Amino acid sequence: MMQRDTFDAFLASLVVAALIASGIAPHDRATWLMEVAPVIIALPVLAATRRSYPLTALLTILIALHALVLILGGAYTYANVPFGFWLQDVLGTARNPYDKIGHFMQGFVPALIAREILIRGHHVAGRRMTAFLCVCIAMAISASYELIEWAAALIMGQGADEFLGTQGDPWDTQSDMFMALIGSMSAIAVLSKWHDRQLAQLPSR
Repeated sequence: MMQRDTFDAFLASLVVAALIASGIAPHDRATWLMEVAPVIIALPVLAATRRSYPLTALLTILIALHALVLILGGAYTYANVPFGFWLQDVLGTARNPYDKIGHFMQGFVPALIAREILIRGHHVAGRRMTAFLCVCIAMAISASYELIEWAAALIMGQGADEFLGTQGDPWDTQSDMFMALIGSMSAIAVLSKWHDRQLAQLPSR
């Protein structure tokens, strides 16, 4: 348990340090706040439940990685992340693709979160139905986020451009959700067996 506590503390410290650094001089303060809001909300929830509902190490790592993706996107705005420009040069894309990494993670990580909750709570029977529901939950989260972006566009007008990160793409919403779909299906297909082994090691409650 001590090793796991140290591991969790390291990941939490890494995320908090990145969050603080990103907030010192972000490209756009309002965009930064909107992009990192999920991290700000999740950190205290995870800290409060780490004893009563400890997560698998695999899921903890993925949540931390997702947080870092959000934080980096918030610091620069997704359309201006330097790593995205490097990818754009390598892949020869017409736009900075970092936004698509964010939406891939938006499907990948929530799908595994849903899987952990559904399996541990015995809420559903059967691997196929579990996989189906995990993808559905991840897509519901993705759709909800797109609705939030729509609301931001209506409220803020042109001021929401940095948050939306469409970069002039009229099909940005659809491609965002498609990336979330690919992410959720990839998580279930690639990580389910590894996840099962870690779930079996959790203390029964």
